[in-house]
Amino acid sequence: MERLLHYTWKHKMFPLGTLRTTDGKTVEVINPGLYNHTDGGPDFFNAKVKIDGMLWVGNVEVHLKASDWYRHHHDSDPAYNNVILHVVEVADINVETADGSTLTTVEIPVPDDLRENYEMLLNTELFPSCYSIIPHLPRLKVHSWLNALQSERLEQKTRAMEERVKTMGGSWEDGYFATLARNFGFSINGEAFETWMRHMPMQAVAHHRDDLFQIEAMFIGQAGLLDKVEERYSKEYKYLATKFGLTPMDASQWKYLRTRPQNFAHVRLLQLAKMYYERRTGLSELLACKDVDAISKLYDIKGSKLDLLIINTAVPTIFAYGRHHAKEELCERAFSLLESMHAEDNKIIRMWQDCGMEVNNAGDTQALIQLKKEYCDKKECVRCRFGYEFLSGDNRNAFFSENN
Repeated sequence: MERLLHYTWKHKMFPLGTLRTTDGKTVEVINPGLYNHTDGGPDFFNAKVKIDGMLWVGNVEVHLKASDWYRHHHDSDPAYNNVILHVVEVADINVETADGSTLTTVEIPVPDDLRENYEMLLNTELFPSCYSIIPHLPRLKVHSWLNALQSERLEQKTRAMEERVKTMGGSWEDGYFATLARNFGFSINGEAFETWMRHMPMQAVAHHRDDLFQIEAMFIGQAGLLDKVEERYSKEYKYLATKFGLTPMDASQWKYLRTRPQNFAHVRLLQLAKMYYERRTGLSELLACKDVDAISKLYDIKGSKLDLLIINTAVPTIFAYGRHHAKEELCERAFSLLESMHAEDNKIIRMWQDCGMEVNNAGDTQALIQLKKEYCDKKECVRCRFGYEFLSGDNRNAFFSENN
């Protein structure tokens, strides 16, 4: 329940009356500080508190028991020497920093209503846990949180994109193609496509860019899937493998079970080869697209798969490239693309809609996917703005009326 104490401190949900340290000094919280989301260092940075009228600026550490300070070995870590206040629910002992200073400690209990509301969120079997308040949330708060989640999801995809670029030797061109290839495999063969890309000598492929058959042979051969296509590909690949010293990937990584024929890995690879041959996989061609219609013509794929490629490939690439090269117009274009696309239709989105959530476009759906995967699934209600509304309000009546 330490996260509840973090929550209590962050939102200043203190009991009425004057706070006092364990040795009787008055405490006034001016600013609880910025929450540290990393695994190392104090819990809150740059807090401002007055202790007996004197203003202190520094870091705050939060524990259920004061003795947790020693259990976490903060007493031997110089990074905790600048902690100005130790916030605990139970001050069972006095503690010292690594430099031998006695740490100022204040006891703050977690409010009973906060604890009860949190237990409701953890124990309900329905999903999402806060379903009972979804229809009653102010539209402005919902819109604000969805915008933040949309940005968070793009930032997450940016990190993945930058990692691919790094893997490809710093080439954004190859990083984009790797992202496109991964999403050509969709969920079932995404990892296999990314492995395949690491086996693809793109400089060698470029030497045969004007010959579709040779591109196809190299794509299929490097995937280890020559047994899935005509014999003529094997002969051509043997020649190319000798010429460039090629070694195919382990074909056992490809999944065919419960896959529709149009989604078979070798079929997707032949489609990707055609796109490459027709110069529709280049980063410059993507960046030249100003709207969804232009990207649709570039990819030239029919049905819902097109929307998924735009959402999971084009948009993150444009955003990541814009962020990396400080091109704000590209970042803005990524958001505009999502907001101009129809809302996705999948189990996650239907779940939110069943709760009363209004979904207008792909930006909303990407935000709600992020919400489920990074907050709901991980029970991170204390970091969620919807969770905040549930935890900070009197939700017991609404909750129990929904369950009766």
